[in-house]
Amino acid sequence: MSDNARWTDHDSQAITDLLSVVSDDSAGQISPSVYETARLVSGAPWLAGHSARVRFLLSAQNPGGDWGSPDGYDVVPTLSATEALLTAMRQPEPICDLDLGAVIRATTGGLRALAGRLGRHRPDPIPDTIAVELIVPWLVARLNQHLGELRTKPMAGLDSWVTARLNLPSNLDGTVAAKLQAAVRNGHIIPEKTWHSLEVFDDHARQAPFIRPEGGVVCGSPAATATWTGPGIRHRRSREFLEELQARHGGAVPGVTSIEFFERAWVTAMLADANINTAVPDNIPASMRAGLTEYGLGAGSGLPADADDTAAVLYALARLGFPGPIDSLHDYELDGYFCCFPGEQTPSISTNAHVLDAYGLHLLLAPERPDRLKAGIRKVSAWLLAHQRSDGSWQDKWHASDYYATMCCTVALARFGGPTAYEAIATAISWTLATQRADGSWGRWEGTVEETSYAVQLLLHSTAPWSDDAAAVAAARGRDFLRRMGDTASHPPLWHDKDLYTPIAVVRAAGLAALHLAAIRSDVALMSEVAK
Repeated sequence: MSDNARWTDHDSQAITDLLSVVSDDSAGQISPSVYETARLVSGAPWLAGHSARVRFLLSAQNPGGDWGSPDGYDVVPTLSATEALLTAMRQPEPICDLDLGAVIRATTGGLRALAGRLGRHRPDPIPDTIAVELIVPWLVARLNQHLGELRTKPMAGLDSWVTARLNLPSNLDGTVAAKLQAAVRNGHIIPEKTWHSLEVFDDHARQAPFIRPEGGVVCGSPAATATWTGPGIRHRRSREFLEELQARHGGAVPGVTSIEFFERAWVTAMLADANINTAVPDNIPASMRAGLTEYGLGAGSGLPADADDTAAVLYALARLGFPGPIDSLHDYELDGYFCCFPGEQTPSISTNAHVLDAYGLHLLLAPERPDRLKAGIRKVSAWLLAHQRSDGSWQDKWHASDYYATMCCTVALARFGGPTAYEAIATAISWTLATQRADGSWGRWEGTVEETSYAVQLLLHSTAPWSDDAAAVAAARGRDFLRRMGDTASHPPLWHDKDLYTPIAVVRAAGLAALHLAAIRSDVALMSEVAK
């Protein structure tokens, strides 16, 4: 057996350390956000760490002048960063400790990138990230205003941009943003899920009476919190939260915090499914149980309840020996599927896969209302099968990579979908095998630890040791890639918030789960790197 195939003491210690971090840190391990950090540069220069945030934007810019990832994922962060730098250069107290030339070069690079994407009459559509229908029209309008002001308030190095204007992507028209902005201006209450993007309402949202911060935080968003709080000291807890958060990342901030329920559910469920028996700290299941309401829960404290986190938490609790009240999922049930939240425009594939997992496991362990659970399992299974793409993969609105959605669906259907799902599972396995890279990895833009971990889990949860030599060989190659990358691998952002982010603990758990599954499967463990 090769060294790569073994489960080591180092791996076991890594699990213990990961669970300790997840147990102790309710904010969650989240990568910094270009979008959210830029919103603080633009709207909260009064907050400690302003210059550090500008430096973060400069360091995060891509060589082509944009920020973010390909395939349209660069539009939102590039709009946000470019607008923030333009605003920073016009603020009464300039950022004296920074190289103004570097700021101007970064700004012009952002404008060139945006002109290439949004300067055409009908720009290409962009991905459906969180609140994109609010954020993009708002930022395009702000940037066009900046560009228009160059005629009467010129800025060094930006003379050539006086007549430039940006257009909205073809899948956005600004009507939703305009309607909600008018509602806030007129003092009306807006849906709780829109509070996460309160910054798009500018000063009209400052100290709005309908907002209910949780621990000083507005709907898990630093930008929303800063917008609501403002530069005064009236809401001291909110300001303290922002200062503590920016200190964690050297000035930059993540796009969402806290995510304790999301992080704890995904981490513990993946480890349990991989038959990793390390003791889970008591406060992890206790916090998830305490967070459940009649409507379930959200990703963290202060975030609105949704079916995705509710289903994942209920599944994780059941795997940990604490099956919870499955009734909290029933309110999300529609005629053909389960919605994430009321009024949702685009259904989520992974949410329905998580509902299938939760319903299936509760039917086995604590059969409350078995007829309803069985009916829900049939409904969700049929809906997932109907939404599989012709190549065998699934695509989801919460993640940029198809490997995440395809893993969620394939594994849930393998567990609880019954014989009608066999063909779909086989097709998903074939797609996974066909898309493995030459170095043994998987990935949308490049081979990553996260996507490779999902692919290995898919193959090993969905095939028996005696059933598929090709799956075992591919999983062994994926395992070897994970070993080569080691503990120091970077984890590119792939999860949808306002821009892409990485839930670091979740990704680490995925890698460890994949390695353990490969180590305990005899057909995979016996294969060495020569299997390539």
